Amino acid sequence: MAIIVIVVTIYLTYTGYTYYNTSLEERFYHPHYDWFKSSGIYGQGLGILGTLIILFGVSIYIARKRYNFMVKYLRLKYLLEFHIFLCILGPILVLFHTAFKFGGIVSIAFWSMVLVVLSGVVGRYIYIQIPRTIEGRELSLNEVKDMKTDLAAVFSERFKLSETIIEMIVGLAKDTNESSKLTIGSLRNVLRKNNIPKSERSTILKMVKKEKSLSGKIARLQTMQKLLKYWHVIHLPFALIMLVIVIIHIAVTLTLGYKWIF
Repeated sequence: MAIIVIVVTIYLTYTGYTYYNTSLEERFYHPHYDWFKSSGIYGQGLGILGTLIILFGVSIYIARKRYNFMVKYLRLKYLLEFHIFLCILGPILVLFHTAFKFGGIVSIAFWSMVLVVLSGVVGRYIYIQIPRTIEGRELSLNEVKDMKTDLAAVFSERFKLSETIIEMIVGLAKDTNESSKLTIGSLRNVLRKNNIPKSERSTILKMVKKEKSLSGKIARLQTMQKLLKYWHVIHLPFALIMLVIVIIHIAVTLTLGYKWIF
């Protein structure tokens, strides 16, 4: 999806580069002024399409999350990614709709949109730090702890590792300090020196990385849950401000007689 956003951005930039690179005072004399201007067929079309994409992305996510719309077919985990994709693509189209000309109420709507997108990116980072089921339900602290594996027993029975290596593995898996001297790299070297087969080394390292990641999530769980609550308090107002101003902008546009191709 990121590739689509990049390709669309490059295409829009390439298509209208000469117009967008022209000063505001001279754009009226550009040969394609009537096409690229915000009220032109192309420019206004980008604004309409971008707005519809944003509204759809927000509506489908809220409908699924709060009202269990199509709960059997839409997994929240993947729908969140789709929601973020649409709510990045839509604003990019709206940005080109403005032709990089901001002023008055439009500037408020634009910067609200920028803050919504940025806060959405931050929100996604916080969201993925909290372990969830495949359906998207947030796991409790006890449920997350139950996911941990008894590494000592597994590595002793399955790989017949020495107690020294097992102690190192268990310590590494529990260590959430990024600056610690005990690292995955040092464990890899120890396994190699002890002539552990490559296939087994790979399996052991994957298991340790998974447990280490889980230990980090457990340590940060309560903090991330609080941050997510605060994030909702910030994200929602910006989204509402943007929505209200977009509605006003559309109403004013229609009042002034800009009706696109209809």
